[in-house]
Amino acid sequence: MPEPLTIAAAAEFIRTGALSPGDLLEQCLQRLYRYEEQVRAWVYLDRDGARDQAARLTAELKAGQYRGPLHGVPIGVKDIIDVFDMPTGCGSKRWANSYARRDADCVARLRRAGAIVMGKTVTTTFASFDPPITGNPWNLSHTPGGSSSGSAVAVACGMCLGALASQTGGSITRPASYCGVYSLKPTHGRVSVDGVLPLAPSLDHVGVMANCVRDLALLLQPLARTDSDAVPAPYHYHGELKQESYKRLKQLAALPDFPPTAGPEMAKAFDAFRDRTRSANWVWTELPLPPAFADVPPFHSTVMAVEAAAYHTERLRRHSDDYPPKVRSLIEHGFNTPAPHYANVMTHYRELREEIDWAFVDTWKTFITPATAGPAPTAETTGDPAFNSPWSYVGLPTVSLPFGWSADGLPLAVQLIGERWREDDLLAVASMLEADTGFARRPVPL
Repeated sequence: MPEPLTIAAAAEFIRTGALSPGDLLEQCLQRLYRYEEQVRAWVYLDRDGARDQAARLTAELKAGQYRGPLHGVPIGVKDIIDVFDMPTGCGSKRWANSYARRDADCVARLRRAGAIVMGKTVTTTFASFDPPITGNPWNLSHTPGGSSSGSAVAVACGMCLGALASQTGGSITRPASYCGVYSLKPTHGRVSVDGVLPLAPSLDHVGVMANCVRDLALLLQPLARTDSDAVPAPYHYHGELKQESYKRLKQLAALPDFPPTAGPEMAKAFDAFRDRTRSANWVWTELPLPPAFADVPPFHSTVMAVEAAAYHTERLRRHSDDYPPKVRSLIEHGFNTPAPHYANVMTHYRELREEIDWAFVDTWKTFITPATAGPAPTAETTGDPAFNSPWSYVGLPTVSLPFGWSADGLPLAVQLIGERWREDDLLAVASMLEADTGFARRPVPL
């Protein structure tokens, strides 16, 4: 089966009439029929509804109404995000038939841009740590990551061209990296979480996955909020990628005192990646992090636990059978956290966000780290979010992009971290890095 189209390529075919939204949808469905029984990426699929959307969008094209580059593009939606008249199950047995009465803000924005909502992708229970039913398409005995498991797998298999995902710790970056697709976690607050099940509102982000950096920019454009005085106006993200002025800013800042340690296979691959980029005229520097950064891992865990407990404690008391072990443990940790400790953590949270923003003052930089400690581990875990959760805590935007393969044929990825609200700069750097490193895609081996 041929490689799936990117959104950018499909958009040009649709705009010129070389491909109809209906034909593109059927291509995605054919890939779904081929892979879904093995990988189990979807919890709810609306074939008829998607076909109706495709027919309406085709009629609009014939009438000269073109909504833009997402016109007729099939997408998946993580199953903690409301889609009208579809269940928002959140990985829960009791909520499996809880139908949404309206679209989440992010879904409504993508619909207005012309995207076709195919259905809901698998999430771990309540977007937490318990392993999902979904398998990694590169090796079914390995995890696809979590909690946006189904979104990553659906994009990797070409069942849809892009997907909505969410991250409180590492739930966008990690599954995208384990499955060999690209991801964007925007600045905290850039994309509305209205209509999205909360885990920890101080840390919750909505983001996207796709098959190239350009596609991430196309998906972000309609999602970026314009309805809040606290959120700076969005840029023309796709247009910014074409600006030649970025060609002289091939600069990356490694973080020598970043707390996590990569495994031996990732460390070796990351060193080789650094050498490859230097050969393409990228300049690497080292940038020390604020000393307070050392407290991020336990403090991130505390914020997530306390805020999850605030939402779930009463329901856990009434329906304990609906909470598997790891999310139950998280909520109990939050319930047992002393209020003075939580208050101190939140002071650290606010002060560190302000302090780390000063790292970008005067000199424009992009931080770079491995996206994960190594390739996807086996399926009894969703993997370690240690490389990702600090950036959820401080709220900076991140892009992950695959750069190589492990000895066992599993994807490896790097993570770029940018300045708050400057997803335009971050995407531009990621796009140049993508072009210079030339990730060699492979067909899904199922």
